[in-house]
Amino acid sequence: MKRLVSGIKPTGELTLGNYIGAIQQFVKLQDTLEDTEFFIFIADLHAITTPQDKQLLRKRVRDIAAFYIACGLDPHKVTLFVQSEVMEHALLGYIMESTAYIGEMERMIQFKEKKQKEKATGVRTSLLTYPALMAADILLYDANLVPVGEDQRQHLELTRTLAERFNSQYGDTFAVPEGYTPKVGAKIKNLQDPTKKMSKSEAETEKAYILLLDPVAQIKNKIKSAVTDSDTKIYFDEKKKPGISNLLTIYSALTERSIEDIVKQYENETSYASFKQELAEIVGNHIEKIQKRYLELINSKELDEILDKGAETARLYARRKMTKVLSRLGLQRKK
Repeated sequence: MKRLVSGIKPTGELTLGNYIGAIQQFVKLQDTLEDTEFFIFIADLHAITTPQDKQLLRKRVRDIAAFYIACGLDPHKVTLFVQSEVMEHALLGYIMESTAYIGEMERMIQFKEKKQKEKATGVRTSLLTYPALMAADILLYDANLVPVGEDQRQHLELTRTLAERFNSQYGDTFAVPEGYTPKVGAKIKNLQDPTKKMSKSEAETEKAYILLLDPVAQIKNKIKSAVTDSDTKIYFDEKKKPGISNLLTIYSALTERSIEDIVKQYENETSYASFKQELAEIVGNHIEKIQKRYLELINSKELDEILDKGAETARLYARRKMTKVLSRLGLQRKK
């Protein structure tokens, strides 16, 4: 039995990009990888590398959990839990810090970028060491498969390095994980500047991104007003036509039709109007269904029961693994 592990930080509102690039992929995988266990968690410990409002953080943890289920994750197939409710994450995180070298941490591209942003307010130690916690998140459950975007590949490679180093020093303990990158929908771009990824925090206007909690009418308008180009031909070319290529990617991801098939449908169109109108309806209707289920869950006992059960299951695996790790390190008294 293989195991897939993935986490998401509750530091922002979920976008259409988050849904297509990550959540939708998990939903597909849970139905196709029958020999695989799924552990998906809300990474609230990773969120505190920068200051957080505690009430907002709690709200976002619940929001993400509710949206994961509303988007189609099946609690009977997926162990969904909150990271901080399984304390073994932090314990193994420290052990991974003790396995890694400072130079390895300082080479992380995300650390270098975030260090520049945080210079004015000061850089917290956890900003440097959080890749060790990320490695722990994965290794704690002996993950074989880890969904990663291009910006996370360096962290996965560090995880593999730490697993191999620990295994070499203390004996075979951890599975060495492999990365998985979805072929379609890996990166949904900014609707107003398709050379950038879709992100609320990096956008200059609300029209640049679609939030899963946006009013449906607003969602449709954002699609209709998405930047394209002066050429009216619809075809996929990320360099020459980044805007229309981004919209084709969204269309394909939400309808499960190939981009080639969609292009063929619109090959005789002389403007983008019809394409955008139909895509607006597709996106709006799709998210409206998700929002309905989200509203049923967000303040319900059902959501708490799912998260409680997920944490309980995760703890069983985590405690078993940590017993072995501590024994290998000589940190556990023999009884």
